[in-house]
Amino acid sequence: MSAKIDFKLSQIGQITMPVTDLERAVSFYREKLGLKHLFTTTGLAFFDCDGIRLMLGVPEREELNPPGSIIYFKVTDIETAHQTLLERGVHFEDRPHLVARLGTHEVWMTFFRDTEGNLLSLMSEKR
Repeated sequence: MSAKIDFKLSQIGQITMPVTDLERAVSFYREKLGLKHLFTTTGLAFFDCDGIRLMLGVPEREELNPPGSIIYFKVTDIETAHQTLLERGVHFEDRPHLVARLGTHEVWMTFFRDTEGNLLSLMSEKR
């Protein structure tokens, strides 16, 4: 009989986003979004998102090419972040908009796509 272990998952160390054109995707995430590029190796590129690694990868096999998850980037001022990315040539699907009022703050979001068609978002919590 095994002893019960108090185990839980909590911290995310890395998120993978599938891409088809690694060079184009690296340029978008580095130049347009301003993410810190850590390194690139064969078919993979890594960025630092405040302690969480974002890995862009060209899938080795079709079954490893699922649609990407939506990544929500937290920003303090969503209007300024939105305008800055627009000026860098990022195309948005909408404008910053109220998603929820939570008593002590509001949640605002806006959505855009990377060069590979993956959906991304800016998210801001306003008091």
